[in-house]
Amino acid sequence: MIKLTELLRFDNLSNVRIRLVPQNRYFDPVELVQSGKVEKLMEAMYWNYKIRSFRAGQIVVGFMRLQRDDQWLLFHVGKVVRELDRFDAIGYEYDELPEYKRFVGRLVVRFKNRSQNMVRRADTLVHDMTIDAILPDGYDLDEFPGYDKVNISWERLVKAVDKDSWATALGNQKGVYLITDKASGKMYVGAAYGDEMILGRWKSYANSCHGGNVELRKIETEYIKENFEYTILEIFKSSTDDETILNRESFWK
Repeated sequence: MIKLTELLRFDNLSNVRIRLVPQNRYFDPVELVQSGKVEKLMEAMYWNYKIRSFRAGQIVVGFMRLQRDDQWLLFHVGKVVRELDRFDAIGYEYDELPEYKRFVGRLVVRFKNRSQNMVRRADTLVHDMTIDAILPDGYDLDEFPGYDKVNISWERLVKAVDKDSWATALGNQKGVYLITDKASGKMYVGAAYGDEMILGRWKSYANSCHGGNVELRKIETEYIKENFEYTILEIFKSSTDDETILNRESFWK
């Protein structure tokens, strides 16, 4: 195993703080990165709750939890240049440290977090962190997780239909799928049975947002991009007749 300290070398570990950002009820950090909303992740990085997270002059390192257990992705290394004395708000101005930029978005460590404290002194933490991977490119959509585990936003849908593992899986199965409006709670059940099966149907949503559906055409595209999630309810092999798919669509409705 290669320790994190062998790769990220800091002169004074006692002056370094690590913030761990897990999934929570407000956002999923993986979703934020994959949908290009990194600014939201940075808000979480430099947020003060009821107590002060950092001090001016400290180096701060951000790790976000990935969807796999005990894996964390490095998403930021910076230095606090000014405290804003704000609480329940963004509390700091900072500079990014360019010497670590090549590892940001690529370095994955393995670490089992046993504490509820998400801001920690680096010297109490880094020796337990081991290098799991250095990705060739920035972190992207995971490999296809299995039909029963698909639950993705519109932004991730756009990436999924162009990723080989997802395209292969979705292009080999007919099925019934669900679109959920997170804001209103409304749901739309659809059937996929054309030449490219689920892949073809979901490509149409990626390209137009509404997929040609009359009711979905009435909804603004920006609203769809912000609020819609896509799930697979049931799959069928490609030889299944279309009538069976339509009957199952009616059943789920």
